[in-house]
Amino acid sequence: MSILLDFFRGPEGFTLLSVYHAVLRLSLPVLALFIVVRSAKSLLGFRREPEVWAWLRLATGELLPVTHWENLLGRKKSADIVLDFATVSKNHAVLTRLDDGGWTLTDIGAKGKVEINGSKILSARVRYGDTISLAGLEMVLEPVSKEEARLQANSRTKAGKGNSPGLTLVLLTVFQMLAALELVFNRPEARMTVITAYGILIGVQWTLFVGQKLLKRSGFEIETIAFFLMSIGLGVCASGSPGEMYKQLIAMGIGIAIFLFLGFCLRDLETAKKLRYAAAAAGILLFLANLVLGRNVNGARNWIFIGGFSFQPSELVKICFILAGASTMERIVTRRNLWGFVIYTAFIGGCLVILNDFGAAAIFFVGFLAIALLRSSSYPSAVLIIVGVGMLIVLVWAAALAVKHITHVAERFAGYGHIWEDSFNKGFQQTRSLMCIAAGGIFGLGLGDGWLRYMAGEGASDTDLVFAFVSEEWGLVMAVLMIFALAMLGLFVVRSAKVARSSFYTIGASAAMSILIVQTILNVFGTVDFLPLTGVTFPFVSNGGSSMMSCWGLLAFIKACDTRQNASFAVKLSDQGGDKK
Repeated sequence: MSILLDFFRGPEGFTLLSVYHAVLRLSLPVLALFIVVRSAKSLLGFRREPEVWAWLRLATGELLPVTHWENLLGRKKSADIVLDFATVSKNHAVLTRLDDGGWTLTDIGAKGKVEINGSKILSARVRYGDTISLAGLEMVLEPVSKEEARLQANSRTKAGKGNSPGLTLVLLTVFQMLAALELVFNRPEARMTVITAYGILIGVQWTLFVGQKLLKRSGFEIETIAFFLMSIGLGVCASGSPGEMYKQLIAMGIGIAIFLFLGFCLRDLETAKKLRYAAAAAGILLFLANLVLGRNVNGARNWIFIGGFSFQPSELVKICFILAGASTMERIVTRRNLWGFVIYTAFIGGCLVILNDFGAAAIFFVGFLAIALLRSSSYPSAVLIIVGVGMLIVLVWAAALAVKHITHVAERFAGYGHIWEDSFNKGFQQTRSLMCIAAGGIFGLGLGDGWLRYMAGEGASDTDLVFAFVSEEWGLVMAVLMIFALAMLGLFVVRSAKVARSSFYTIGASAAMSILIVQTILNVFGTVDFLPLTGVTFPFVSNGGSSMMSCWGLLAFIKACDTRQNASFAVKLSDQGGDKK
């Protein structure tokens, strides 16, 4: 009871203003909890029945469902369509659905022949009614009936059912208005900037929501989570660097443009796959420009300055990397483009080592593993595991050299685990972060009332140490909800990946989410000294335009993996109004 009374008591005792501020501080985490829980219930409550796109009828009359757009046929238990016959190879052929609804069959080097209507093929189009033969085992490709398609569509979870995204967005708007109101009281010198910035944010999110409604899309939970995290990030900017708020909004606008562009590209998988060459080339050019024009900031030469603007090429390369990797590794069972992707990854890793950006190198390594180990067959898996282990060894070796010879890296590793022994030097930032987390308590000191921005050094409190910043001003409840929001997105991707239509969507979403989760872990654990401080941003919250654009781009891959009925604009609508079969 005394703790609650202290919460409402201001420096002058119990006054109307102190009670008013206390109510504001208490309202924000309560609203945040409703926003995150409602989004989680809607995203995680869908049924995960696989969709059937065609049937394979064996000579015995048995029907085998074709449940993906790329299907590995073979005797191996992990194959999409398991054919437990002695003559069939473990990995025999791949049956692929095209954007026009047709199918192709590809021989992937099996011992037995692959035939269509008695003719041997390496890769050819297969039509409904054609007889497929794998080493003598015959089956007929048959379409799904209109009635079966109708029943499947009706059984799929409809986005927003039971948890209206519109109502959640209303709660988020109230949350944003209350946050802006508290900042106006606590940072009166930035009053107009705060009001304008939050007004723009609210206008953009509602415009995007209405636009998707006009496209007959009812799923907005993924975007709501992003805007929720952005609302906190905007408050961080308002408290620490009000002048940075407009820069964050510009970055958000560019990021949303990337999000929409990628989303619409992903509607046509063949077009998206063709973009891999442009994406790979863009990634190479960005890193080459970084090597030539990069400037050293905090020990890493990972920034390019043009006029009054600056950006980190590695943030934008994340999008190029996933687009190139997902569209290439989607066809990994045919062994095409395998070495091209390995070389591309090695080039990126080498550039990051040269630039001394080991935090980004770790993130790309995790992204590589997510792409490489999903839906791969035995031979490619072995190659990629060997390459992955080799890259890890090189990364560890490079990091060891950096710890020994690069001053700022050596200091961070020397202070790791011993921050209180040298709290005014190597452990300066983390010890101040921990003190501010403790000072913030459950509900925080209030927006704009924190001290970390004065204590942690210029440019660190609202980027590398943003978890401590939020814990101090917004409270530990809000900081934990930030983590929970991203963890919930991760769980949604895990559930969706199992029933994703295409392995392109599965790989893209899994790699994008892996990068976001690893960023979160490195940022939070680095702040509290569970890991060395790496200078990695917290997605959507940390102050940084390059990071903001990258996060929105990564979100497009997650959105495309959403299989709920009419949820994602990255899936075409049929003439009947439902998602296209």
